[in-house]
Amino acid sequence: MLRNGLEPWHLLVVAIMIILLFGSKKLPEAARGLGKSMRILKSEAKAMKEDGTEHSAAAPAEPAPHVVRSAPGETTAARPTAESNPAH
Repeated sequence: MLRNGLEPWHLLVVAIMIILLFGSKKLPEAARGLGKSMRILKSEAKAMKEDGTEHSAAAPAEPAPHVVRSAPGETTAARPTAESNPAH
């Protein structure tokens, strides 16, 4: 049934259908938007990669203390947990 999979004429039919559905004016706009999105994604991924290497090289010697925050509407203030305050 699908012995050959996609043949060149299948791709031609798909391209013609896309042009008919979206119109020739919308395709360049869509391609521009896709290119812009890909550039943004690439720059963000590069920034995250660089940010990750900076944090791993300069890891803090002592972890930050654990603090239990109060829920909205609760009258008690935030307080440190027993793990971060061994005096209690």
